[in-house]
Amino acid sequence: MRTRLSICRKKARYPSYEAALVVARSADIELRPYPCNQCRQYHLTGRLKGKRMPRER
Repeated sequence: MRTRLSICRKKARYPSYEAALVVARSADIELRPYPCNQCRQYHLTGRLKGKRMPRER
């Protein structure tokens, strides 16, 4: 998934997949972490269409 710089700047950043996953699991809606090609950190997304879900760690 490629993230535009303007979108990256607006989203919360998490230093690791695990840190983003903690926040995603506590949300009221289904979210998943993904690596950002701009900031090299992780963001959360609610988009699931056409995406393979990673196995639970």
